[in-house]
Amino acid sequence: MKRAMLDGSIGSLDAAYALLARELDLPDYFGRNLDALWDVLTTEVPGPIEIVWRDHEAAKLRMGEEDFDRLVGLFRDVERERPDFRLDLE
Repeated sequence: MKRAMLDGSIGSLDAAYALLARELDLPDYFGRNLDALWDVLTTEVPGPIEIVWRDHEAAKLRMGEEDFDRLVGLFRDVERERPDFRLDLE
């Protein structure tokens, strides 16, 4: 299983992309945007995959609600697309 651990210190989408790229071993050509993240999570990364986001409310405040909601929305869409993907908000 591939697992990425995010926490409340994430303050931007760029920081989230960097952590996800490192922890999920995303390909070098990953474009660090939501469309590119969708593409690699739904086609390139073998599963199962688990994203655990501890203290997500703090990250929401740091990132801003709009960016946080866009990223979580993408993760929820990936959950619907592939049964071996899971997001756990703690």
